[in-house]
Amino acid sequence: MKINIQPIRPKRISDQVYEELKNMIFRNILKPGDKLPPERELATGFGVSRSTVKLALQKLISQGLIEQRQGQGTFVRSSKKGYMENPLRQILSEDVSLSDLLEVRLGLEVNAAAIAAKRATKKDIELLEQSYQRMLANEDDKVASEEDVTFHMSISYATQNPAQVYTMKAFYDLLFYGIKENRFYLKETAHLPVITSQHKSILEGIKNRSPQEAAQAMKEHILFVMEFCKKMQL
Repeated sequence: MKINIQPIRPKRISDQVYEELKNMIFRNILKPGDKLPPERELATGFGVSRSTVKLALQKLISQGLIEQRQGQGTFVRSSKKGYMENPLRQILSEDVSLSDLLEVRLGLEVNAAAIAAKRATKKDIELLEQSYQRMLANEDDKVASEEDVTFHMSISYATQNPAQVYTMKAFYDLLFYGIKENRFYLKETAHLPVITSQHKSILEGIKNRSPQEAAQAMKEHILFVMEFCKKMQL
């Protein structure tokens, strides 16, 4: 059989800059509303040309992750709704419940917690700790929803598995929607302290390098929220 073989093209430098900035946004290193450094400063930091940075920024703009404000600069958008927006709208139109979303998370995140406990770097654990502390400090505020999502996304990054990270990025809008809704109802019924404690247990499992402890803590956390949603018929 004759096949058409094409030369392998190396990944463009602008795509590497784009991936790095995108990861910083999803890991909440660059937070919603943050102003990005000027193009010249980014180019110096990455060791690339300004035109390379410009291409990377245009790609992020087209995906709705950042926005340019005339006379002000470039900012991380307050919502990542442009990223995976159509699939989110389509899925939610199919009458998907919060319990449905949690079932998917159960499969994805219990295993991720176990792997993260084995592979997390010192930096990964620092970022998880920071997310948890901000979540704790803003327990009753909407900021905590963003930090809750960041905490779970950071666990995916800590697996060092690009497939896991890619899947969670694609799942991001649904994850944010589910956590935001869950936290609203949990707050109304005074259950948020329980959730905060469960996040601490997950973090401790990862810090202790115990896959079993981390996986069990994640499982208990998601099952708790699932049971809550079922009782509330969410």
